[in-house]
Amino acid sequence: MSTHDRLVRDTEVNRQAFLSIPIIQRALRGQVTPREYIAFLGQAYQHVRQTVPLMMGMGYHLPERLRWMLPAIAEYIEEEIGHDQWILDDLLACGADPEAFRHALPMRSTEMMIAYAHDGIARGNPVSFLGMVFVLEGISVALATRAAGALQTALGLPKSAFRYLASHGALDVDHVGFYERLVDRLDTESDREVLIHAANRFYVLYGDIFREIDATTSEGDTP
Repeated sequence: MSTHDRLVRDTEVNRQAFLSIPIIQRALRGQVTPREYIAFLGQAYQHVRQTVPLMMGMGYHLPERLRWMLPAIAEYIEEEIGHDQWILDDLLACGADPEAFRHALPMRSTEMMIAYAHDGIARGNPVSFLGMVFVLEGISVALATRAAGALQTALGLPKSAFRYLASHGALDVDHVGFYERLVDRLDTESDREVLIHAANRFYVLYGDIFREIDATTSEGDTP
């Protein structure tokens, strides 16, 4: 079994748990509120703005046996630059103040996911970051484009309010094959185990962001 196939198999339970989160199910049916969508964008900005620094950190901390990954990391970095600005543009199109979100602190759950990602790279094995890539890009391919269409119809927002969600889903379709080839080159069991462990953790951590968005918006708190 290839590393990627094993990764998919050994994370399926947590993937299904993520997909069963109520706000995710509502989003797919176009049943979230503008407030919930804006809250999602605000937290997406917080973790997406960390993507390039995380990739740079991964490249810096790669052990000699994994330095063959450097060209792939450089390609990812080039493609990810500017995605955080897409989110600020979407917030503006939603009628929100992007500057307020630029300077806001992340929610607790978002901060924990970001911290776990940085810690895995700096203190543990930098391969752990590929677990985050697997979860976020896999979810984008499965949900982003579909949810964007449903939400635009339901919320009555302009197409310009969904650039991040729609474009990210489309881009990540291309990333999937690239990612599969990358992780299938991992040739030590310890690296494979780190990858699978991290992906399972990121499904839970990313899911917690949506659970907290659901809780805070239903309570009337400011995202």
